[in-house]
Amino acid sequence: MNEPQITPDLISAHGLKPDEYARILEIIGREPTFTELGIFSAMWNEHCSYKSSKKWLRTLHTTGDQVICGPGENAGVVDIGDGQAIVFKMESHNHPSYIEPHQGAATGVGGILRDVFTMGARPIAAMDSLSFGMPSHPKTNHIVKGVVEGVGSYGNCFGVPNVGGEVRFHPSYNGNCLVNAFAAGLADADKIFYSAASGVGMPVVYLGAKTGRDGVGGATMASAEFDDTIEDKRPTVQVGDPFTEKCLMEACMELMASGSVISIQDMGAAGLTCSAVEMGDKGGLGIKLNLENVPQRETNMTAYEMMLSESQERMLMVLKPEMEAIARAIFVKWDLDFAIVGETIAEDRFLILHNGEVKADLKLSELSSSAPEYDRPWVETPKAGAMTDLPHISPIEGLKSLISSPNYASKAWVYEQYDTQVMGDTIRRPGMGAGVIRIHGTNKGVAFTSDVTPRYVKANPFEGGKQAVAEAYRNLTAVGALPLATTDNLNFGNPEKPEIMGQFVGAIKGIDAAVRALNVPIVSGNVSLYNETDGAGILPTPTIGAIGLISNLDDLISGVPAEGHIALVIGETKGHLGQSALAFEAFGNETGDAPHVDLDAELKNGTFLRDNRKLLSSATDLADGGLALAAFEMAQEAGVGVTLQSDEIAALFGEDQARYLVAATEANADALETAAQAAGVPIARVGHFGGDSVMFGGDTAALDALAATYRTAFAAAISG
Repeated sequence: MNEPQITPDLISAHGLKPDEYARILEIIGREPTFTELGIFSAMWNEHCSYKSSKKWLRTLHTTGDQVICGPGENAGVVDIGDGQAIVFKMESHNHPSYIEPHQGAATGVGGILRDVFTMGARPIAAMDSLSFGMPSHPKTNHIVKGVVEGVGSYGNCFGVPNVGGEVRFHPSYNGNCLVNAFAAGLADADKIFYSAASGVGMPVVYLGAKTGRDGVGGATMASAEFDDTIEDKRPTVQVGDPFTEKCLMEACMELMASGSVISIQDMGAAGLTCSAVEMGDKGGLGIKLNLENVPQRETNMTAYEMMLSESQERMLMVLKPEMEAIARAIFVKWDLDFAIVGETIAEDRFLILHNGEVKADLKLSELSSSAPEYDRPWVETPKAGAMTDLPHISPIEGLKSLISSPNYASKAWVYEQYDTQVMGDTIRRPGMGAGVIRIHGTNKGVAFTSDVTPRYVKANPFEGGKQAVAEAYRNLTAVGALPLATTDNLNFGNPEKPEIMGQFVGAIKGIDAAVRALNVPIVSGNVSLYNETDGAGILPTPTIGAIGLISNLDDLISGVPAEGHIALVIGETKGHLGQSALAFEAFGNETGDAPHVDLDAELKNGTFLRDNRKLLSSATDLADGGLALAAFEMAQEAGVGVTLQSDEIAALFGEDQARYLVAATEANADALETAAQAAGVPIARVGHFGGDSVMFGGDTAALDALAATYRTAFAAAISG
C-alpha cells in the first residue's frame, strides 16, 4: 500500500511545528516514513511528552517516608502499613468527553483503572471531578448526561465503588468540559509491578482486546485546541468495554501471581507506540515489533493504524520466556488475546516490521529522551484588584442563591447513578465530604477526596494552587484521616500564551508549597493543556486528588449533629468574600483576590482536630459558601435545624481558609475549647443545632423547604 507523501499540511495535521519536524530530520538523517511520522507525532505531542510542563513538574515535592513510588510510573504508590500499599492516580479525558460524552468519559474511567491494576493493585475506589459549561448553554445538558452515564456505566459494570468527586458549572467550560478520573487500588507493598523492560531477547507480548481503528490519533487530538472542525475529530474517540476490562484485570492478577511478568504497561494514550517505547526506554533496551502478529478486529489495518490505535482494554508485557505456556493458558481461559508481537533487543532501536517490510526504524531513546522540552515564556498573573461591593442580601436569600445553583445543590442526581457499595467495603458514600473505604478484612480505612476552586486559581494562581491542596487536606482530616499523599490533574488553556503559562507556573508553585508544608507529596498526575475553543480558555483547574489513612475505623468521624449539639468553628474567621461562591452565584461577581492560605494554620488546626476527634459528633471543612452553606449541609443531612448567632454576610459566607465546623455535646464543647486554648488554636461557638428551622441571626426559614430546594435544584437545572 502506497504511503502518503509527507507534506507541510500532513506534518501540521500531526501536531508538529516546522521546527519540530526539522529536528526529526536532524535526528534520523532522512525523511520519515508515514508510520514514523505518526510515531513521532504520538511521542512528541503535549499529552504524552509533557513538553511544556516538564520543567515545572520537576519542581514538585514527590518524596516522603510514606512514598514507595512517585511520578514516572503508571500510578503512584504509598505505604499504608501492615505490608500494604495504595496505588492511585488521576487523569483527564477532557477532549474525548466533549466530542463524544459517553464513550469519552467511559474510556477515561477504563484508562485510569488500567493504570492501577497494571501495577498489581486491585482497584478499590474511583472518583471523578467534572467541570461543565453553564446549564443554559445548548450543549451542556447533552454533555452532562452523557458523561455521567459514561462514568457510571463503565465503573458499575467493572465493579468498583465511586466514592467521591466534584461537579461544577462555569461559562468558561461551555466549549471544553473537563472529565478528570481517579482510581485507587490495594496491593502488597512488596508485589508492585513496574514498566521497565529488562533482558535481551525477551518476548514482548500483546494482551487483552483486539486492535481496531478507534482512537487513532487520540493523543494528538488531546493536545490541540478545538475549533469549528470539532466533529471531524469524533473517530479519534475510543470505545470501551468494561466487561472485557474486568476479565483483563483478573487475567493480569493471575498472570502476576504466576511469576511470568518481567514488566507490564497499559496501552493508553498513543497505544502500542507509547507503551513499547516507554518499556524499552525505561529499561535501556530496544524493541522490535512484528505487526502481523497483532490481534486485529478490522481487516487491512496498516502499520500506521496499528501503532497509533487507542483501542481499549489492552496491555503490553515483557514475558519470562520459560513461562509462555502458563501465561498463554491464563489468557485463553479468560477469552482474551495473547500474542507474542516482538522482542527486546540490545540495540537502541525501535524497529517496526509488517509482513516483512520495515515500516519504522528509529533510535528508541530519541523518541522519548529527545522529545522537545520547552521553557515557555510566562508572565505572572496580575495582582487581583479590590472586590467590588456586593448589593444587600439577607442571609437566608444568600443561602438560597447557593443551594438553588447546580454548583452547590445536592449532587445526588450524579452519584446515585454510580454504584457506591459494590465490593461491600464502602464506609462513607459520596455526598458529604471525603469518601471512605475499609481495607477488606481489617479495621483500617482509606479516605479519598478531590478538590480545586478554579475561581481562586484564576484570580491568584499561587494561592489557588495552595488552596486546592489545603482543601483536600481538610476534607480528609474532617473524617479523621491522616492525609498521606496527592495526585494532580493540571487542566489549563494554551501554554503558548504567556498569561496561561503564568497561571500554570503560579499554580505549580502554590501546589508545591502546600504539599511540602502539609506532608502530602505528589506521587502521580497528569497535565491537560490546550483546553480552549476558538481561543477562549477554561478557568485554570489544577485538580488535587488526595488519600488519607484511618488506622482504626473506630476513629472515623462520620456522625451527624443532633438536637442540642453546639456548633463551633475551629480556625480564624475574617470574612473574606473575594471570589466567593456567594458573590458569583447571587450577583455574578468574580472580583477580588483569592483567600490567603496560611499553611502553618492548616497544619496546626488539622492536627488539633484529628487529635481531638473523640470529642466531635461531626465535622466538615469550611470552603465554598463558608459557614452558612456548611451549617445548612450538616443540618439537612441530620434532619435537624441550625441556629447561627451572626447575621453578618461576611461572617456567614466568607471563605477564610484553615477552618472547620464541628458539632459537639455541651460537655465536649467545653473540653474542646479547653484543648484549643492549650494548643493555641482559634475556636469559637457560633450557634447550635436543633428545631426545624435554619436561623441566621434573626433571619429564618423552614429546614424542610430549604432542603427540598437543595435536593431538587441540580436535576431541575440539568433537565432545562
